[in-house]
Amino acid sequence: MMASPETGISDMLTRHIAAMRWEGLPDDARAAAARACLDATGVIYAASGLAHEAQPFVTLAARGGEGPCSILGTGIRAMPVGAALANGALAHAVDYEDAFDRAPAHPNASLVPVLLALAQSEGPVDGRRFLTALAVGGDIACRMALSLRQPMEEGGWYPPPIVAAYGAAAGAANLLGLNAAQVKDALSMVLCQATMPGEIKHSRRTVLRAVREAFPAQAALTAVLLAREGVAGFEAPLEGRAGFYALYAGGAFSADDLADRLGTHFWGTELTFKPWPSCRGTHPFIEMALDLRGRHGFAPAAVAGIDVEVDEVQHMLVDPLERKQTPAVAIDAKFSIPFTTALALTRGGVGLDDFGADTLADQQVLALSALVRPRVAKAPAWQRGTGGAMGIRLHDGTFLEAMVPDALGCPARPLPPAAQHAKFVDCLAHAALPRGRDQAERLVAAILTLDRCEDVGSLFA
Repeated sequence: MMASPETGISDMLTRHIAAMRWEGLPDDARAAAARACLDATGVIYAASGLAHEAQPFVTLAARGGEGPCSILGTGIRAMPVGAALANGALAHAVDYEDAFDRAPAHPNASLVPVLLALAQSEGPVDGRRFLTALAVGGDIACRMALSLRQPMEEGGWYPPPIVAAYGAAAGAANLLGLNAAQVKDALSMVLCQATMPGEIKHSRRTVLRAVREAFPAQAALTAVLLAREGVAGFEAPLEGRAGFYALYAGGAFSADDLADRLGTHFWGTELTFKPWPSCRGTHPFIEMALDLRGRHGFAPAAVAGIDVEVDEVQHMLVDPLERKQTPAVAIDAKFSIPFTTALALTRGGVGLDDFGADTLADQQVLALSALVRPRVAKAPAWQRGTGGAMGIRLHDGTFLEAMVPDALGCPARPLPPAAQHAKFVDCLAHAALPRGRDQAERLVAAILTLDRCEDVGSLFA
């Protein structure tokens, strides 16, 4: 639909964002927010020790002067906007953060860094207030992604960090207790800042895709703090004639998706928590490779060819094929179906330690990656972006087939609590300043009972 200011979408959402409190939050949304906090903070800790791409952002934040906010895993304390920038850069750098499979969104990679910065600079912030903001912000990012009726890619945009900026601003505005008019001002100022061109997918020179969440986190926190100071925004930042939907989706969106069960259903209850640290679109192929290898017991040397069937969302993970078969940097490897498939077949797993320079040069992995041949399905029989089909031909003539409708970790096949717990412990062991198992276990327990915490910021000091 083409919208006008009279549609009132901005008014509806900003009233909801301003009004939501813990008492009105459904139980499943409360629990989901705690799980999202566990996953997001763990991934940031891991990136602090693994992702050199994020170091310039950490350095820049530190140069802004010591402040009350932690850059997780580093021991460095910075001012709020700098900390949001640095933790945002870390939040996606190992590509292990949560995902919303139904639409193009990673709702918490920008949101959690912003909320942590506020919890440590505006504190004490209790756990109920923090979790409410987390639930609200994540839900708004998902709703905006779901509402699109023209893919943002058609205009040359890369959607996940863009919609994440609005969710981060919504959550931060809720945490600070801004009124509806101030929330609208904040969303207006996000519109003035948040962008992400599709060139981020195509350029071979850059690693910006790894650290992309730095920019929406910085934009969201800046917008909310300015709104609190009284900077006025637009009457209709979302549905206005030159607002979000006009600029990014040709004015094509569904108001019904924005309003559907608003305040009673929170899409954060339907997130995917990743079992492997790579782009979500690679996961069905990792899963199929591990399954076929486990069930049939063939050696990597026995493989003669690997056929993969992908959809239009996953096409970016196989094109250009030569680059995807021989990635030069970790983030390219994580966005490669050929490489991650080969990694799974060769090593029997895909973990945080599997994307270093030694792995990128591993001739056995590269030889298998070169055998992958993709085909784009016109009418895929799986969840768009998170399913796929595979056929493996062995030298003895055996042909093995598999299909995954929706990869492990999705809401229908969630990562078990014990696995998410183990993921967090492993992530903290990879931090720049590693935390031992006992420390990690205590932090797990504290995060999963965050509703009883009186000062969230102190947990991450």
